[in-house]
Amino acid sequence: MNTAEGSGEIIDLEIRINARPETVFPYLIDPDRMVMWMGDSVDLDPRPGGTYDVHVHGNNHAKGEYVEVTPYSRVVFTFGWERENSEVPPGSSTVEITLTPEGDGTLLRLRHEGLPTDEMRQAHTQGWTHYMDRLAKASTGDDPGPDPMASGAGH
Repeated sequence: MNTAEGSGEIIDLEIRINARPETVFPYLIDPDRMVMWMGDSVDLDPRPGGTYDVHVHGNNHAKGEYVEVTPYSRVVFTFGWERENSEVPPGSSTVEITLTPEGDGTLLRLRHEGLPTDEMRQAHTQGWTHYMDRLAKASTGDDPGPDPMASGAGH
């Protein structure tokens, strides 16, 4: 179950995942695991200053840099879309993901800052909610199946 809250240029989302942070964390930094839940192809260098490059689908190509990578608890990266006249160009916003142990599972919180318009906040809330659900399935060993956003209907 996702919950969402947004104010200003920020969206906050959270989901409980039935897997420990040690299990969920690699899905945020390992290209082979990330493509199980998000993207057609990814190029990741998960260290401060390293590449965050995710070709989600169609013209949806997200780029940025890792800012912080703390094993099993926190990942922060800059984020934006590599396309002409993007309202959120590469590196112009910041995504912070925290993983908190909760019983035998994990509370994943995602905070995305720097989204300039209500439309962008709504689109990214839909996108992140969709992908967080897929991450929850993949990290517990379930197959999230083909991505319905692959047609480019997302972001």
